[in-house]
Amino acid sequence: MTKIALITGANKGIGFEIARLLAEQGVTAIIGARDEERGRAAGERLGLPHVRIDVTDEAVVAAAAKWVGQEYGRLDILVNNAGIAGSLDATVPSATPARALREIYETNVFGVVTVTNAMLPLLRASEAGRIVNMSSELGSLTLAMDRSTPYWDANYITYNSSKSALNMVTVSYAKELIDTPIKVNAANPGYCATDLNAHTGFRTAEQGAAIAVRLATLGADGPTGAYLEDDGDIPW
Repeated sequence: MTKIALITGANKGIGFEIARLLAEQGVTAIIGARDEERGRAAGERLGLPHVRIDVTDEAVVAAAAKWVGQEYGRLDILVNNAGIAGSLDATVPSATPARALREIYETNVFGVVTVTNAMLPLLRASEAGRIVNMSSELGSLTLAMDRSTPYWDANYITYNSSKSALNMVTVSYAKELIDTPIKVNAANPGYCATDLNAHTGFRTAEQGAAIAVRLATLGADGPTGAYLEDDGDIPW
């Protein structure tokens, strides 16, 4: 039976590569995009279906879930990839207004909860659902306090704390679903050249997508509630 996947923010960058790589494995990877025209264009490039999904709009998310249910009856893989970075110019938390955090959290944290809750009934209909939340090494509290790493200077209270929060969201769902076939994990794609960072990253989007694809296709003996990159576990 062909697996059905939904990837949010999949019209470009890492999300697009996740969809492409999953499709190469025979997965029907639905391109989720806030902009319907861009989503359609990406879907046409890959020969894949698309659906409009704005993770900050509960009504749009509910409509997307309804469409997936009507079209496929279940969802085997959910990749919560949509995310924003906001301004990465300032690294002074005391000069950062709370509204800047709210803006980032709407997409990076609350949006993940909205989409996951809407899609969970469809994932429960799968024989072995997989949820992958796209996190970052910048969400690691351990690495953030290590002066010997580049993360010491990358003190972005908005983006970094949103990914730390996302890690706890990941663990929380993993605990709720621990006695089900559904596995929930956080993936670190690394510093990839995408629109998120004005293409300053040293890794490609395809390289960043690899860990998400691995977690999306885990076998029954795979982990849940883990925080992983290509080389293995990341310290929380």
